[in-house]
Amino acid sequence: MWPFSKPAAPPVEAKSGTASPNDWLLELFGAGVAGSPQVSRSVALTVPAVANAVKVISESVATAALTVKRHVGDQEVDVPGHPALALLAGEANGWTSGYELIRDLTAQALSQDAGGLAWVNRVQGRPAEIIRYDDGAITVEYSNKGTGEPTYRIGGKKIRSADIIHVRSGFSRCPLSLARDAIAAAKTMERYVVAFWAQSARPGGVITMDKGLGDTGAQKMLQGWKAAFSGSENAGRTAVLWDGAKWSPMTMTSVDAQLLELRKFQLSEIARAFGIPQHMLGVLDRATWGNYSQAAREYLTSTVLPWMRAVEAALNRTLLTDAERGEYRFAFDLDDFSQGDLGERATAISTLITARTINPNEARDWLGLPAREGGDEFSNPAIEPSTSTEERTSANESAVQQ
Repeated sequence: MWPFSKPAAPPVEAKSGTASPNDWLLELFGAGVAGSPQVSRSVALTVPAVANAVKVISESVATAALTVKRHVGDQEVDVPGHPALALLAGEANGWTSGYELIRDLTAQALSQDAGGLAWVNRVQGRPAEIIRYDDGAITVEYSNKGTGEPTYRIGGKKIRSADIIHVRSGFSRCPLSLARDAIAAAKTMERYVVAFWAQSARPGGVITMDKGLGDTGAQKMLQGWKAAFSGSENAGRTAVLWDGAKWSPMTMTSVDAQLLELRKFQLSEIARAFGIPQHMLGVLDRATWGNYSQAAREYLTSTVLPWMRAVEAALNRTLLTDAERGEYRFAFDLDDFSQGDLGERATAISTLITARTINPNEARDWLGLPAREGGDEFSNPAIEPSTSTEERTSANESAVQQ
């Protein structure tokens, strides 16, 4: 029932915030992510693979439609009028949509150890708005008695946990933090490439002579070489060297030649750290039609679905009353994610109708089509392809009369 009250929690001894500092605090004092002195969280997100991984997962979670379901007997029915659903499906507050709220909470949980944090502002016991604060505005401290009970504060003021939506990763560490070394390696190679082209650009070759030319001779030889061989119109001409001069082309070292492969490997490492298929980061070397589809399904079940469950659990804990828990739950609709291509969907729907698992109108609803007359019956069109409801009724009446 709304409003609801909760007994005050007993006082707990909490750790100091500096004993286990959050990412934003480490970054404030110039430290790296999770103790790494090389790559801070903001710098890590400048690595395209990291930014894309966070973007792909958070947007995948936020894109799915969110509903409230209620257990009624052996079934679950949608509850479109739940007071909290309007905030999550519509506008969470005056400047943030529900989509943006869920996306940003998931992105925070992926990129900072403290997780995604938002405050629920209640009016007369009902949630009126949900506000997500910037990193560090909401602090969380955990009991040192081994229970893991959190204590939340906003601007130093203690906030009850029932008013805080908290989405976090496992291991008490976010994927970005756990992958700090792989991200640091990728960033180091990226900086090397920038420095290589900006500061260490190499000539195509060098001309060497056993005897000195002097400043004037070297200048004249360089001018003559450029005049004879520089430019696209002189490409392919035969070079003639004089007075014992030798041409030595410049080549890249084996380390330079392997740089591209090393950078691809780091992309694979980052993909593994975030649990997304490598093709989503642009690594298409081993992508085929078959494994591309399989990787997409694994991404849904192994990566997106667990994050959806984490968001659902956080919403259930904060936005459901004590009386509603166990009977109501927040749930993401996975229909849009589980759809295959048109051929696969047509085969699956036809098989389900033939097996009388669903009726034609239920299948039409999946496809976004209106119901049709006679489509509510569970029949096998392969056995009775042309028999309508009226015809079967008339046949039954005739049989009774006879």
